[in-house]
Amino acid sequence: MISRKNASISKFIIHKVGNKFNDTKNAFSENTVDFDEASYDLMLPFLLRPFGSVVQSYRFNHHANISLNEINSYCSQLFSDEDAFIDVSKHIVTHLFEQSTSANIKTGDVMVVMFEGIEYQDMTTNAIGIFKIESKVNFFQTYLEDKSYDVLVQKGISSKKVDKGCLILNQSDTEGPIILSVDNNSYDAQYWINQFLNIKYADDANNHTQQYIELCKEFSTEVLKTNYGSQEQNAFLAKTIDFFKENEVVNIERFKEGIFEGEKQIRQFEDYKKEYEGEQNLVIRNQFDVAERVVTKEKKKIKTDIKLDTNIQIKLDIDAPDASTEYLERGFDDEKKMHYYKVFFNSEA
Repeated sequence: MISRKNASISKFIIHKVGNKFNDTKNAFSENTVDFDEASYDLMLPFLLRPFGSVVQSYRFNHHANISLNEINSYCSQLFSDEDAFIDVSKHIVTHLFEQSTSANIKTGDVMVVMFEGIEYQDMTTNAIGIFKIESKVNFFQTYLEDKSYDVLVQKGISSKKVDKGCLILNQSDTEGPIILSVDNNSYDAQYWINQFLNIKYADDANNHTQQYIELCKEFSTEVLKTNYGSQEQNAFLAKTIDFFKENEVVNIERFKEGIFEGEKQIRQFEDYKKEYEGEQNLVIRNQFDVAERVVTKEKKKIKTDIKLDTNIQIKLDIDAPDASTEYLERGFDDEKKMHYYKVFFNSEA
């Protein structure tokens, strides 16, 4: 999560990346862009706005040594020698081209940008941005001809959001340079994250919190909803979020004791956790610090509606984890041969 309040663009260049599987070639610019005031005032927030809500960060990855990671190497060059900006930006696009291992990967405009004044946590730094624009939108252009206005359709870049982008900050921790990434066209997420950037999530509280909440969401869907129904699933999710909000540190043993009432569900959760870790190729820590911003962001994504096949929906409040247990009763009507929910309340809002 960054602030762009004092940010500025010091260097900016646009190239086009092709795809070797459909015989489209790269096209390179030989000069940086010299903005007019109007285009600069639109471009700066367009590029940086997506990173204002990014919580998790990445670090470079490589099977041997991260110094051999191509984008890490190119960015190190740019931070140490800004005069090499144009040449290195071409190398970045060539590397992106080489990762087009499928005909489905789109061609597009690639913007390589040097930013100054990026505020991240408690530091201000410069950063390198790499952005790929894959989608163009139609817009109407009016023009005057023979004393009358006419209209034509042109294609251009929408100023609403970038398709793919990353920020490599000129700041490091024990794992290496800090990286933020966004991808609004996630059909080829492996291509951008794993092949082009070759990055992994940072080993920090943000990642640990995210991993555990993802585990709980998957467990709620595949085990609780399947075996016990939506009410049990939603109650579990509400209790999970409440537990994360009430504790600065999550201990898995205390979590299981506080969330589950019976040994059967505890065993189901433990078995599912082992299976999940194997499928995802990760190990979830038994104790970790809670990242409050991740909890807040994930809470907004969780849907606690019970959708019934009779065109009725029951919406549960995720901030009231005990409400569904106390005021919602599920049963079966022998006469109608249908399930039912009984809702208790004092008055209608």
